[in-house]
Amino acid sequence: MSTEIIDRAEALGFIGIGFSTPQKPLYFDEFLSWVSARKNADMSWMKRHVELRENPGLLLRDCRTIISLAFPYSSHQPGTPDGFNVSRYSQPDQEDYHHRLRTICSELVGMLKDIYKGCKARICVDSVPILERSLAYASGIGFIGKNNMLIIPGYGSYFYLAEIMTTAALNVSSIEPMKNLCGSCTRCLDACPVGALEKPFYLNASKCLSYLTIENKVHVNKEDGIKMGDCFFGCDRCQEVCPFNSDGKSRDVILPSTEEFLRMNRESFSVKFGSTAFARAGIEKIKANIRAIKG
Repeated sequence: MSTEIIDRAEALGFIGIGFSTPQKPLYFDEFLSWVSARKNADMSWMKRHVELRENPGLLLRDCRTIISLAFPYSSHQPGTPDGFNVSRYSQPDQEDYHHRLRTICSELVGMLKDIYKGCKARICVDSVPILERSLAYASGIGFIGKNNMLIIPGYGSYFYLAEIMTTAALNVSSIEPMKNLCGSCTRCLDACPVGALEKPFYLNASKCLSYLTIENKVHVNKEDGIKMGDCFFGCDRCQEVCPFNSDGKSRDVILPSTEEFLRMNRESFSVKFGSTAFARAGIEKIKANIRAIKG
């Protein structure tokens, strides 16, 4: 039956699908040490619900299988006509990926319930306290690179992750996690403009430009503004230089100019970007990021 699910997932556009059973995730202890060292910046939600992170099966009663899924986004960087850009994952010309993936996953859940009558399922798209990269790694989808991104050989790391937790007992065979293929490469560490990757597999979120330009409530300072280069929302530097990713220089001019962003009020921003990934930061944060870049 799992073959049918894999075929359907691929038809829906997923580039990676793996299966695992609910148990203590790989690297859970390392995660706890990382949080204890306060490398999660002010993202206090990472410290909560430790019991769920340790035992993801608690998120769905009688959960027997976790389906990990990878859905691609474009390697082209969304840009403005005046030469600025934003992180690729944001795809600001489309609905926020949380909603898009949930809709797509719902089709897979429908098939799952047709095959396994009476089963229950829960869709997770970056919205519940689980270590999704660890789960995906354990399921055999890819390996975790030195930049902490999950990497699928032959594709790279430009994709979203989603999970379907289900009470259906799929045929989950024992899988040996994929061997790390980074070798001696340190391009991601060398490319980080703020030194957020303090060592292989170890991120200091408080330094990371993605955190500073999206999650952090404090406006970016002038020093970090210079290091942002031309990107005013997020940062893909550690992915752009990864040899597993395709050419990262291609741009799609799909955004208003930065001057237009600076003239936007909350209402006009909401009309144009209220259902996109930009909404998480909001127009005032985006304006502050643009001003930090322009000095």
